[in-house]
Parts: sequence; C-alpha cells; structure tokens
Amino acid sequence: MDFSLTDEERAVRDTVRSFIRREVMPLEAEVLRRERAHQPGLDHSELRELQLKARKFGFWGLATPEQYGGMNLPAVLQSLIWTELGHTFVPFRFGGEADNILFHATEEQKREFLIPTIEGERRSCFAITEPGAGSDAANIRLSARRDGDDWVLDGEKTFITGGHDADFVIVVAVTDREKGARNGGATAFLVDRAMGWRSEFIQTMGEGGPASLIFDGVRVPHRNILGEIGQGFTLGMEWIGKGRYTIPSHAIGIAERVLQMAIDYANTRETFGTKIGTNQAIQWMIADSETELEAARWLVLRSAWTVDQGLDPRHASSMGKLYGAGMVNRVVDRVLQIHGGMGYTRELPIERWYRQVRLYRIFEGTDEMQRLIISRDLLRGYTKIGGHLA
Repeated sequence: MDFSLTDEERAVRDTVRSFIRREVMPLEAEVLRRERAHQPGLDHSELRELQLKARKFGFWGLATPEQYGGMNLPAVLQSLIWTELGHTFVPFRFGGEADNILFHATEEQKREFLIPTIEGERRSCFAITEPGAGSDAANIRLSARRDGDDWVLDGEKTFITGGHDADFVIVVAVTDREKGARNGGATAFLVDRAMGWRSEFIQTMGEGGPASLIFDGVRVPHRNILGEIGQGFTLGMEWIGKGRYTIPSHAIGIAERVLQMAIDYANTRETFGTKIGTNQAIQWMIADSETELEAARWLVLRSAWTVDQGLDPRHASSMGKLYGAGMVNRVVDRVLQIHGGMGYTRELPIERWYRQVRLYRIFEGTDEMQRLIISRDLLRGYTKIGGHLA
C-alpha cells in the first residue's frame, strides 16, 4: 500500500505552497492590523489581484471543467491545495470557481450567471438555510408561487455565506408544500439582487460574516429555474456535499501552521530557567496534536480518494468532516494554551484561528449531522465497518 504522493501531486502542492509563502503570507501583518481596526482583511480588488497573479501560474478554476477554462483537478489534488491555503489566515482563495450546481444551468443561464462568475465579474451565494431550518434542510419554508410566467418568492434565508456581497443568489424554495422539500417539492432559482431581495449582515465571533436574505414578493422569471422543478433539495445536497472534504482539508493546513508555531515557541520560550518544551505537559500537548493531525489527514485524503474512484463519498466525507473539524479546534486550543497570555492577544493570529475554526463544527453539516449520517449508514447496512477494505 503506497501512501506517497505522485510526482504530479507533489509538484502541484509545492507550487501552491511557494505561491502562498511568496504572495499571500507577506500580507498577514497588514490583515491583522486591518481586522483589529474592524476593517476587512482584504478588499475585493486585492483578492482579485492575487487571483490574477495565481492565474499566471496556471491556477485558475481548481474544480472547474476544462471547457470553461478551469483545471478540473482530481479531488485528492484539490484537498492538498486546500491544505496549503489553510497555512495562512489571509482570506485568499483561487479564482475561476463557481458553485458546483451552477453547471446544471441552461446555456442561456450559463452565459448570464455561470461564465461571469467563473471570470470573477459576478459574485454568487447559495441559500437553503432558514431561521427554522438549519441542519433540517428539508424543513424549509421560503415559498415560490407560480404567477403566469413568473414565480413569486416570499420568506427568509439566514447564515448565508457571501450573502451581503453577492450579485445573485441560488435560492431553494418550496414550490409544492404537499410533496415536501425532500420529495420533489422544492426548486432552485437564480435570483439577481436587482429583482428585489435584500440582505442584512450578521455579526459573528469570526471575521467577516454571513447574512440574512429577505424575499418579499420577489418576482423571478420561470426561465431562472436552475435544473428542473422539484430538483431543489437534490441540488442543495450536492452543493453542501462539496464542502465535506474541502473544509477539513483547510483545517489540516491551519493545524499544521499553528502546531509549528507551538513547536517554535516551546523551543525558545523560557520559564524558571528552562525552555518550556522540556516540560512534559507541553510535550504531551504537542504529541496529541501531531497524532490527531495525522489521523485527520488520512481520513480526509481517503474521503477525497473515494470521490476520484467514483465511489459514494458520503460516509467517508462525513467521518473526515467530523474528525477534521474537531481536531483543528483541539489543536488550536492547545497551541493557544502553550502560548499563554500572548496567544490570547490579537497581536498573534492564534486567537483569530480559535474563533475561525469554531465554525467548522457547524457549517456544511454540524458535528451532530455527521454523526447521524455515519451511524445511520452502519445501522441500516449502507456500509460496513472498514469501508472499502471490509
């Protein structure tokens, strides 16, 4: 059994690593300064400039099909890249991407929404979560009522990532309440902000923040349905599934960076005449962090591997998401403890990561939902203990 990277995987990872260290990490001090002043770490034009620099290196549209100018990289390579992105807290991501379900669009919709999003000319968001329907996405209430050639949308979505800056939203609405969202009663719509929905920014413990989206009699042309009538819940689950291995991949990068900070600090910080790294309590925190980090790495890479093999990735991805999200929270907590009072200040980015990674146990499927999926798969016989090796 070969656990090594291929030459291609290593070359791509190393190129991304070099770009992050040379072009992105030097911005960290300024990002911290801005965030301490309650300003965005990067504005849109700065992010765009970095993305165009990366495009010159060939990094554009990691998951985007080649016919749209993307790289269409395998899931394992994407996982490795997301890990490298996690090594910095600068809010950078590669350009050339669009919501995975936008590729279900018609040719006309692709020209209006998909292509401009890939090129960075438009910004999108995806909206399924509601005040009364978070983990229980099938319980959505925002309604879409047919009126001639239009649909009229009424209701609210909440905790929508990018919702305050988006030009348009992919929103899942109930079109047949008797069927229910899970059984063909929900439909996805492409809705321009100019059609009348509004957003309200939500302050959170992290930097940036999501938004609530309010639809009050918003009229949407029938041609703006994404996919087919009744396909909304299926598309929503497809969108959510994408994050099941990218989020813990990012968490691995964060854990690697902060653990190295802890090692460096433990080897230089002295108390009572000796370096703190000689203390067993510190050694055990470092050892536990490295062990959990390595375990998470292989769970996450396996979940990406199942995608590349064409296998059903849901069970493996749920385990990777559950363990990876918990791991990074524990590692950052230990690293903050090792740094003591300095770790708690905003002079270092540790407390920032502490706030950031708490979200990883909530969005794109809470810990509790991942446990439900994992246990259900086993109890109902959908999978066996040991997975594909069973």
